[in-house]
Amino acid sequence: MTYCVGLYLREGLVLLSDTRTNAGVDNISVFSKMQVEEVAGERVLAMLSAGNLAITQAVWNRLQEGVRLDGARHTLRTVRNMFHAAQLVGQAVRDVFEADGAALQAQDVRFDISLMLGGQIAGEPPRLFLVYAAGNFIEATTDTPFLQIGEHKYGKPILDRVVTFDTPIADGVKLVMISMDSTLRSNLTVGMPVDLLVYRTDVFAVTLRRRITEEDAYFRMIREGWSAALRQAYLEMPRPDWVP
Repeated sequence: MTYCVGLYLREGLVLLSDTRTNAGVDNISVFSKMQVEEVAGERVLAMLSAGNLAITQAVWNRLQEGVRLDGARHTLRTVRNMFHAAQLVGQAVRDVFEADGAALQAQDVRFDISLMLGGQIAGEPPRLFLVYAAGNFIEATTDTPFLQIGEHKYGKPILDRVVTFDTPIADGVKLVMISMDSTLRSNLTVGMPVDLLVYRTDVFAVTLRRRITEEDAYFRMIREGWSAALRQAYLEMPRPDWVP
């Protein structure tokens, strides 16, 4: 299982993904689920993945080699805007399904994949998309400024309550860390380390890329501080006066 989260903010994008993959309780590995394409001064795109590792890797490899879209072959380095980048990723997903879908079905393996694509290409603002297994996609908006893929239910409540389009990037990093910690505590199939990427609007270079481990001092502070804050909030809430 996987948990990836992306924030779409006025100041830019914050993306976070775990790294755990497993094929059973005794076969657990670490793989990065975040891939980045960067052309300094012109574009930055990041793709986060959830689902079957072989399928997600096949999609990324096709994107590296080039995918036909609108009669021409493109990569994430050549598409003209972020909408076409999302279309390209969707087409890569459909191409992999066309190539491997029948064989997977014959082995009773689901075509399980979801992808998050965020970034900025010169000439337009940053954008953030969620691409489904059918190749279709939705986009984050100022009204819904975050997207999640994978095991999202444990990390969603804090984002629903707090995140807005005007949330500062530094606060966004704090919130995705809390969201990830909530998921890690409730689902053992999501695991450390986690990969963080921060992109500030109109910089056209990755602002921050960091792998965060269990030993990271800030993450430990988030884990311990958030637990303590929740316990304190619970204790301060009044008891129901109608309980005998």
